[in-house]
Amino acid sequence: MTKSEQIKPLAGYALIKPEEAVEKTASGIYLPDNAQERPAKGKVVAVGAPIKHPEHEEKAQFSVGDSVIYKKWGGDEIKIDGNEFKLVKFDDVMAIIS
Repeated sequence: MTKSEQIKPLAGYALIKPEEAVEKTASGIYLPDNAQERPAKGKVVAVGAPIKHPEHEEKAQFSVGDSVIYKKWGGDEIKIDGNEFKLVKFDDVMAIIS
């Protein structure tokens, strides 16, 4: 079991493994690391519990294994065993990629 499998996000948060940054443009030009833009897409690794409000529960509209698009500046970047992850709020996930 890896450490990312041991992390359970708190209520209202999800752990996402971002896709790798694009290293080469469509025309074949290789980009240096500082010019690569990390896409705001990734795979959901773990999902926290629903947020409980007095009148209702706010559940995630996605599940573990889904590929999603999240807000570019949303969430916090964390490193686990040398791998990068994003810890984002449910509200920061904007779409599921099918």
